[in-house]
Amino acid sequence: QVQLVESGGGSVQSGGSLRLSCTASGVLYRTYAMSWFRQAPGKGRQGVASISSDGDTDIGDSVKGRFTISRDNAKNAVYLQMNALKPEDTAMYYCAAGKGLRYASLLDYEHSDWGQGTQVTVSS
Repeated sequence: QVQLVESGGGSVQSGGSLRLSCTASGVLYRTYAMSWFRQAPGKGRQGVASISSDGDTDIGDSVKGRFTISRDNAKNAVYLQMNALKPEDTAMYYCAAGKGLRYASLLDYEHSDWGQGTQVTVSS
């Protein structure tokens, strides 16, 4: 089982930037697809960005051009760089791992392990 710990959330004004980090434990990390999801109060979970073990990425339409995902297999880490933040980006952000998932995916049911989440709040 992969254990995931997110960090980097916080409060920022509209137009600002944040970088989220997720550190994974587990020797098979580098073979997993890694993704970021978010959930705002009263809304369903939304796929934000995903990266395969080979580095292919899939970015959600609502954040395309503003958010990028990257991974550092040597550090067992995945990152979400968020630029040009908007108030509608306010949500709890979760890191997720897809065991056996060989492609980038924004589908939550394809992910096997989840972190506890980190809050991102964007004020106007």
